[in-house]
Amino acid sequence: MPVASKKTILYKILKWRYRYISDKNFVLILSIIVGFMAGLVSLLLKNMTHLIQLVLEGDIILWQTSFYFIIPIIGLFIVYIITKYITKQDTESSIPLILYSLSKKNGVIKQVQGYLPLILAPITVGFGGSVGLLGPAIGSGSTISSDISKIFKLDTKTRFLLIGCAAAGAISAVFKSPLAGLVFAVEVFSLDLTLTSLLPLLFASVSSIITSYFFLGDEVLFRFDVLEKFDIYDTPFYIILGIGTAIASIYFTKMYFGILHFFNRFPKKIHRLIIGGIAIGIMLYFIPPLYGEGLGFINNLLHGNHMAAIGKTPFDNITGNVWVIIALLTGITFFKAIAMTSTFAAGGSGGIFIPTMVMGSALGNVVAKVINNLGIGFQVSEANFTLLGMAGLIAGVLHAPLTSIFLIAEITSSYELFVPLMITTAISFIISKNKIEYTIYTKALAQKGQLLTHDKDKAVLTLMNLEECIETNFIPVHPEYTLKELLSEAVAKSNRNLFPVTDDDGILVGLVSLDDIRDIMFDISLYHKVTVNTLMSPTNAVIIFENDNAKTAMRKFQDTGAWNLPVIRDGKYIGFISKSKLLTAYRRKLIYFTR
Repeated sequence: MPVASKKTILYKILKWRYRYISDKNFVLILSIIVGFMAGLVSLLLKNMTHLIQLVLEGDIILWQTSFYFIIPIIGLFIVYIITKYITKQDTESSIPLILYSLSKKNGVIKQVQGYLPLILAPITVGFGGSVGLLGPAIGSGSTISSDISKIFKLDTKTRFLLIGCAAAGAISAVFKSPLAGLVFAVEVFSLDLTLTSLLPLLFASVSSIITSYFFLGDEVLFRFDVLEKFDIYDTPFYIILGIGTAIASIYFTKMYFGILHFFNRFPKKIHRLIIGGIAIGIMLYFIPPLYGEGLGFINNLLHGNHMAAIGKTPFDNITGNVWVIIALLTGITFFKAIAMTSTFAAGGSGGIFIPTMVMGSALGNVVAKVINNLGIGFQVSEANFTLLGMAGLIAGVLHAPLTSIFLIAEITSSYELFVPLMITTAISFIISKNKIEYTIYTKALAQKGQLLTHDKDKAVLTLMNLEECIETNFIPVHPEYTLKELLSEAVAKSNRNLFPVTDDDGILVGLVSLDDIRDIMFDISLYHKVTVNTLMSPTNAVIIFENDNAKTAMRKFQDTGAWNLPVIRDGKYIGFISKSKLLTAYRRKLIYFTR
């Protein structure tokens, strides 16, 4: 269809929409569509991954067992070929990409970056990469939301909301937990939970979960019923588990950044691929549950089948001892973070949400087994502690305690564990948050001042675009100008009282203020004797376009007491930002996002 015809049809649709559907109702309709699409994306990722795993675990099962360490390298190499020669686009972690688009791109996500995980994530996970599929599902769903917003010319605030709807929809489809999806969008994407945003998020969650039921029926990731109720005498053990998950969360986060830092020492991607692939293969050979997402591992632990969860290992002849089982599960807790990060560092694509749950489930099960086998006269539910461990890790690693509580409550279709969940997640969150302020999702963005938070002032400053505040109607002068040239070429032609002094290369060397020359500007005898370089004063501070943001610019105004600060880009002067214009832009943005 010709482009002109497409534009005509779109124009007619938009015209009909503006005439018959209110903005509020239209957003609700779009939230249902976004939820449906997020559900389809989640199912597509799951089915593609399972298909790859089915092929690898079928006719070549003997080959796979003998050469386990080769499979991850093959998968990572396929990803490498696709990104280097076909898409020519590096893989990016989905959630940080979305957070960056919200703070600095008005919610606009590049299509290649958003949809690429639909191909790369199933290959990575299917070939044994120890990462999850939820992050890519959220990323692709959010890209769909961004594209829909562009098609219908929606404002930035509505685009943000629809991206939150995609996240809520993806989680609802994967776990069949609509409330957890809604809370995740609020906690992680820093959306405001008002009536305006609540209804679209609910509609998206419901639409997505209905999509999941339509295609999968009653099939769920985790099928578990809580049989043992809350016992007040178990409270100390919940506290111990909370502390344990907090320590594990801190370890998880530090290990993630440490391993990435190590791999960054290798400039060539192919070297990172080989090292990461071999490392993952070796870990998979000795610890099979590290293969892929690890959902089967969690289900086996929930049903008390730790032998099936651990799988066939070189230590099968000694697994009759419960302490050996505890040691193996502890190893899974320890190595899951290493295997996951190695997959990312080697070029793989995936998410961290489900690996976090795997690590938490192993840790919770270990704590329960230790309590039950210490001979202190206490018996706790290993299945319940497996669930609580997952919640504690989600709260500690992602700083999302409410998401973890509602997720586990909806997985179990019961609120029997609500009190233990609150105890464990609260302790894990408080300790990990005090030790590590930012998560794997947010650290890099926070360091650049590009992170949205629930703090209204900080969020508005993050959303502001400094380029819109730059004023360029200041007339630059050369340091060799005489007083007469300064007056005739700049003062007489400008309504400003400040003049930047730049050299032949456009580099700022100083400033001349009208106040500096007021006493001599009418002294004709000085017109050819005094030059600008004797009149100019040094700059107290400058705004570096590449490095500064609205928050740091505001701090510089506060520290210097200046009303105008020059802006430098690529080392050269480009204009000024005034405090009044910056504050005006701040007020407008604040009114827009809080109305």
